[in-house]
Amino acid sequence: MGADTKLDLVTGAFSYSGSHIAERLLAMGREVRTLTFHPDRPHPLREQVQTLRYRFDDPLALDRALEGVTALYNTYWVRFNHGPTTYASAVANSRMLFESARRAGVARVIHVSIANPSIDSPLPYYRGKALVERALEEVDLPRSVVRPTWIFGGEHEILANNIAWILRHMPIFAIPGNGHYPVQPVHIDDLVQICLDAADVDGNVILDAAGPERMTFDELVRAIRRVTGSRAPIVHIPPIAMAAAARALGLLVRDVVLTADEVKGLTAGLLVSHHPPRGRIAFSKWLTEHAPSLGRSYANELRRHYSPDTAR
Repeated sequence: MGADTKLDLVTGAFSYSGSHIAERLLAMGREVRTLTFHPDRPHPLREQVQTLRYRFDDPLALDRALEGVTALYNTYWVRFNHGPTTYASAVANSRMLFESARRAGVARVIHVSIANPSIDSPLPYYRGKALVERALEEVDLPRSVVRPTWIFGGEHEILANNIAWILRHMPIFAIPGNGHYPVQPVHIDDLVQICLDAADVDGNVILDAAGPERMTFDELVRAIRRVTGSRAPIVHIPPIAMAAAARALGLLVRDVVLTADEVKGLTAGLLVSHHPPRGRIAFSKWLTEHAPSLGRSYANELRRHYSPDTAR
């Protein structure tokens, strides 16, 4: 590794996982730069972070954005296709980012991927994540790939919060299939620590980021229902019907609640690690501590990522 410039770049430092990584780096005395599609949006970290716009249309500008950077913490990805934003474009943009990092002399890339990606996956999300990992490998930079399962906790928490919101506000809660497939949530603070530890390793590594508790999805939903005091009946419906129900709810809340591919990944048991857990914060303990506030408002991901006038 070359000389430490004390400057790191976190893509999406005003987003969910990126903001938590940036905040921890700043607390450690690091300087932080970010790339974002919305450089003018207000955010609590804005005054502390050097903010530049993504310039995937200009490789030279992208190179300049990475000059002087010691570590690149990459959280860039797309959850679903939306207009010109697609998995294919995200893979191509990621490759450009990694190539710019190599040209700029970045010492290490810490890349946030997903648990159980596969080039052969029938699910575009998981296949795309695998293709990005391959692109990073081909660029041949020192790299640490971190593969989280289901992230929970912290500000802007989405998944558990929106399950709680549905349980609080809807007459029923639908679970795709029998609900017996496993999930293994990891707290955002654990994910951040795993990323920071991964920045200091020698050689190239792939690390799963999973919490200490594994449960079925049915057990997770029932735990959230219990702590929120919801009386909404839990029903099990075919996965194909779940995708349709999610689209209907999405029309109501003007968001993408759950994609068909996410339903398939969930029911296939992909939200777990097959290695010893690195996370320490138990989902059940966190759930009890945050029950009073969980699900009081809906976390709208479309608005967060695509509305030009909404703060993260």
